[in-house]
This record gives sequence, C-alpha cells and structure tokens, in this order.
Amino acid sequence: MTEANIKEAVREKYAEAARRVGSGCCGSTAVAGASPITSNLYGVQETGELPEAAVLASLGCGNPTALAELKAGETVLDLGSGGGIDVLLSARRVGPTGKAYGLDMTDEMLALARENQRKAGVENVEFLKGEIEAIPLPDNSVDVIISNCVINLSGDKDRVLREAFRVLKPGGRFAVSDVVTRGQIPEQLRRDVLLWVGCIAGALEENDYRAKLAAAGFESIGIEPTRVYRAEDAREFLSGKGVDVDAIAKTFDGKIMSAFVRAVKPGAAAASRCCG
Repeated sequence: MTEANIKEAVREKYAEAARRVGSGCCGSTAVAGASPITSNLYGVQETGELPEAAVLASLGCGNPTALAELKAGETVLDLGSGGGIDVLLSARRVGPTGKAYGLDMTDEMLALARENQRKAGVENVEFLKGEIEAIPLPDNSVDVIISNCVINLSGDKDRVLREAFRVLKPGGRFAVSDVVTRGQIPEQLRRDVLLWVGCIAGALEENDYRAKLAAAGFESIGIEPTRVYRAEDAREFLSGKGVDVDAIAKTFDGKIMSAFVRAVKPGAAAASRCCG
C-alpha cells in the first residue's frame, strides 16, 4: 500500500466522521466500531464546557493534554487536530498569553473544528490546513507538540518526526498519545486499509518508535502504556473488517497498547556543549 493510498483512505474516513457529527448524527463516537480505543478518555470536568460536536468527533486513543504538563504562555501544536477537542483543552491550559495551533488535512474536520472554536468562544486558537509530514510553521516556533492517535496513521513516520523536531524550540517537548505494538503483528493486517484508518495496522513497534525519535534528534525518550488491549478488545475492533477474528485475536492479546510517548528536543545549552 502506497503512502498516497493510505493518506487518501485516512482523509475520506475522517471526512465522513466529520460529516456524521456535523449532521447531528447521534452516538458516543463518529466512527462505528472505534471503541475501546476511543472510549472514556476525557473527564466530565474537561468536556463539560466544550461543544458536544468537539467531544463526539474525538477519535483519539488518549488524553495528551492531561499528560503534557502544559504551562501558561506556551505555544502548542496538535498534529491531526480533528474536531479540535485537544486544541481547545490546550488553549485553556496555556491561557490567554499562550496559543494552541491545530493542524489537519481534512477540510470537513477543519470546518467542524473552527465551528467548535466559535461555539466555545476561545480566541487563542488557530486551525491550519496541512499535512503532518510538512508542517506549515517556521523552525523553532512551538514549545510543545501533542497528537492523539494520528502519527500511527502516517505512511512516512520518519518525516513526521523530523518535522516535529524542526518546529519545536530548543528544549521543546514532544508529548503525544499513540497506538504502539509490543512485538510483531501479522503482516496481512498491516495491508488492510480499514485497519490503517482504525489506528491499528500502522502502529509502530515500541522499540522502533524509540529508534525513530532518536534518529530525528530527540532525547529523553519514554513510552508509557496508558491502555493495553486484550484479545476480546481485538475481537470488537476487528469484527466486520474481513478478518478471521477467532484466528487473529490471540495474536493481539497484550501486544497492542495506547501509550503516552515523550521526548525532548535538546536545548540551546545542550547544543552548545555538544558543538563546543
């Protein structure tokens, strides 16, 4: 499967999710069958003041804004911001002296996110159209990069991580939620476009993730599991995707997890020591 094929499948799936939410379609998630990955990620105290559409359009696998330790005055970038829930939550945390950017490639999601911003009355937010492999921001321009179950959808993760490193300021933090694997999963699943879109087939093995972050220049790399999926979870999210669930489910038991992935771009002092 080519990178272009993956990108177009992801774009269409998330465009459809945005249309479902925008049309007032009811339900706890915009993508049928996405649970358990997307369920119960945010507390009522976080979502209570947000537009319902922002909550319904949340298709992530974690809550990066709760884990990233955002500070007042910081500039935050959300890669693959979707309906905008993490951008709006980040904007609250960084306050009026900070700023939260959301980057998405899907027109329908951007329109939904901007409408959610309007309803929430949040001013320190800007949604940008673009791809996470080519971030439309200058070098050294953001303090923190967050993302919620999006990097695994990219067909060129090395480029994504290099771009993240580029736009972070020295000392800036990479703090994303993502789906990762422990050990290998069957290759046939990685070829299934529906599973790419469903956040599973494109997931990196955790040691590969660490190696790619290091190759991009990051240090202080850590991967902390936040939710480990068992065989019965696999049964739920593989049903209806043309997969022999009974034959495959056991290969997933404990091997797929949502995780909080942390890394740091070396600071100016470290760079000075390194380069003499």
